[in-house]
Amino acid sequence: MTYEDDIKESLKTLRQGGIILYPTDTIWGLGCDPTNETAVSKIFKIKARDESKSLIILVDGLSMIEWYVENCPEIVFELAGVSDSPLTIIYPKGKNLAEGVCGKDNSIAIRICHDEFCSELITRFRKPIVSTSANPSGSPSPVNFNEIEKSLIEKVDFVVNYRQNDRSESIASPVIKVNPDGTIKIIRK
Repeated sequence: MTYEDDIKESLKTLRQGGIILYPTDTIWGLGCDPTNETAVSKIFKIKARDESKSLIILVDGLSMIEWYVENCPEIVFELAGVSDSPLTIIYPKGKNLAEGVCGKDNSIAIRICHDEFCSELITRFRKPIVSTSANPSGSPSPVNFNEIEKSLIEKVDFVVNYRQNDRSESIASPVIKVNPDGTIKIIRK
């Protein structure tokens, strides 16, 4: 399967409300359409994750953030625009997303994705994509594809072939929270 085949099959799966297993700009993730409640619910079931825990969404640029964040503090555009490495930012109030994507306080975690595959997928999907680590809740996050549990792989609708043989060390992104007043709190370094 080629890179283009992976993109096309991922798009087909996402549009049908399915779950993909794909490489992100950090670690391998489970993805779905964050505006589709049925798809979001499937992610929680696959991970055996508490539905009170929010999810991260990946976007392809600053302009997409405005569709999913209400009253975005100006500092966010400065932070997101200058970060040259993956950075997840928790915004005070999400909008236009399925139930379960935002936190109990309606906050939303978003990362601008600079990875070639993810960026192209998001751009062609014309929506963000959920990104949650490809592991059962409470288990260690897999660094590479070969560390993903087979039982989890069997539960998704499409597994991307691109970068399955990549053994580069990767880590989850740092996470910061931006409060409504523009102050920042570091959640994960």
